[in-house]
Amino acid sequence: MRAHSTDEPRVIAYDVTRCCGGGKLCQVSVRPPTEKDRRRDYVTAVLGDGTKLLVDRRAARRLPSRFGLTVRGIGPFRRLDLDLSGEEWGILLYD
Repeated sequence: MRAHSTDEPRVIAYDVTRCCGGGKLCQVSVRPPTEKDRRRDYVTAVLGDGTKLLVDRRAARRLPSRFGLTVRGIGPFRRLDLDLSGEEWGILLYD
């Protein structure tokens, strides 16, 4: 987190869209806040080092009480991501 520090807390966003066949597509991302983000749609989480995150309320209900963040990707595709087990990802995205 120190390498990706910001003044504003990062956002764990949870987006759900429906495709034409009726399927549900869920996407979770860790990103900087945008002007469209409304604080009331998020709850505050605090990491062990005191770093604050804003977590989408829909995701907060499904996330485990303890989770980690990790860096994934290479070069320009590097990004912060949740560090969850396969079962935890399944609960987050499909329950």
